Amino acid sequence: MTAQIRPDTPSRDPMPPESETPLRKTPPAAPTRRSPLPFVLGVLLLVGGIWGYRTITYNRSHESTDNATIDGHVIPVLAKVGGFVTAVKVAENDRVKGDVPLVQIDDREFTVRLALAEADLAAARASTGGRNGTGQAQAMVENASAQTAAQTANVDAARAQVVKAEADLARYAELAAKNIVSQQQLDGAKAQVAATRAQLIAVQKQVNAAGANVISMEAGVRLADARLGAAQASRDNAALQLSFTKITAPTPGSVSKKLVEVGQLVQPGQTLMSIASDTGLFVTANFKETQLDDLRIGQKVELAVDAYGGAKIEGVVESISAATGARFTLLPPDNASGNFTKVVQRVPVRIRITRGLDATRPLRIGLSVVAHVVTQ
Repeated sequence: MTAQIRPDTPSRDPMPPESETPLRKTPPAAPTRRSPLPFVLGVLLLVGGIWGYRTITYNRSHESTDNATIDGHVIPVLAKVGGFVTAVKVAENDRVKGDVPLVQIDDREFTVRLALAEADLAAARASTGGRNGTGQAQAMVENASAQTAAQTANVDAARAQVVKAEADLARYAELAAKNIVSQQQLDGAKAQVAATRAQLIAVQKQVNAAGANVISMEAGVRLADARLGAAQASRDNAALQLSFTKITAPTPGSVSKKLVEVGQLVQPGQTLMSIASDTGLFVTANFKETQLDDLRIGQKVELAVDAYGGAKIEGVVESISAATGARFTLLPPDNASGNFTKVVQRVPVRIRITRGLDATRPLRIGLSVVAHVVTQ
């Protein structure tokens, strides 16, 4: 029995021959991408080579250290006399000029001492007469000199009386031999000669005494001059002590570590504050002992200041310490103690700053720097 084909069933077309099947277009093959790794490695090798060459060349002509700081003069302000503080005219970190008042100490006691010293000086001047006047001691010398002159005149008068008495005695002796005068008159003439001679001796002794008195008075003048000098020195010392009650800045700079307040009792030698000087800044670089072979005084130095992002300043080597930094510590190493460990020592090198930064970037004591000394 044969199957019947329904008329409403669509017929299927037979497969077309292979020659009539349309060709499909195949996409082109993607190009092969080359890896960038060799190029990157080449660039890195080139940069590394350039950096290595520059580093080796730089290290051959430079000695560097990062163990370096900006140094300067920090001057302590001390009390030279004791007393109560009546005024403090600066605050911490204030900038001051030289010789401006910083601290005032009560000066009333020192003012009284100065007045007493001036009174003693006036008395000494009255005694000696000073440089332009006639003092008591000098007046006594002049009086003794006048007495000596008067006694000298008396000696001349007494000597003249002796000469006259001796002449009278000679005449009386001749007359007595001729019995013209009596023996009594002759004896009177002899007594007159003895009296005048005694008077001459007495007057001569008075002259010697007056001369000794003059010498004594002159010694008194010298003593009065010495007392005048001592009084003058005492007065000057009192004035100096009074001036010490006003403490001034020894140098321009900034106030640091202020340790004094109003009403405080200070003693001579006590530290009141410190002044960090604005001038005289330098760099202390601690180089290893193995780096000193090529360091010389006068070599140029390139300095990078850490506080300002490595800003560059310039300097020159000013001096090299005669000892390592360890020798100045509180407990210096003793290599003979038996516990020897070799450690590379560092030697301080002082560098004078020749070119700093502008006013907006001040160099401060203690800032860290990196020092590069140009050795070639």
